[in-house]
Amino acid sequence: MSAAAQAGGMPRGVVLRDMTEADVPAVHELELALFPIDAWPERMFRDELSQPSTRRYYVAEEAGPDGVPRIVAYAGVMCVPPIADVQTIAVVPEREGLGIGSAVLTELIAEARRRGARDVLLEVRADNPRAQGLYRRFGFAQIHTRRRYYRDGVDALIMQLPLEVPPSGEGGTQ
Repeated sequence: MSAAAQAGGMPRGVVLRDMTEADVPAVHELELALFPIDAWPERMFRDELSQPSTRRYYVAEEAGPDGVPRIVAYAGVMCVPPIADVQTIAVVPEREGLGIGSAVLTELIAEARRRGARDVLLEVRADNPRAQGLYRRFGFAQIHTRRRYYRDGVDALIMQLPLEVPPSGEGGTQ
């Protein structure tokens, strides 16, 4: 594991930034490639971006072989305190294992904290042990199973990360 991955930071040359409307076509193309059975429609990304009071979406990009920036990961979180929900998180397969997913998840959790969440929830496919391992390393624990949740009949594991609530007087609400 690289030092960047251990520190939760991005590998050299990868930049995390807010997703914009201009990113939606490229993100949707990745969505179709990465999640062919359960891909979100392009309109759903646009709808999510139109709700900044409760949503925040990111892309991670790096320079491609031609020097043109290309998106290698994307993610989003919805927060309606006291709950935040990871809506989506994806890294292109050829860039997995470099710490990008960890860095993106770190930022989603930080955003949930900034917005006042006390818990972060997510769902993950029961047949995706790599993602489950990432979430467990961050302290997520399985709290429920949604049977046959995905279109191909695979179960969804519902995982939860309780966030520390700041003591009174340190900006938290009690």
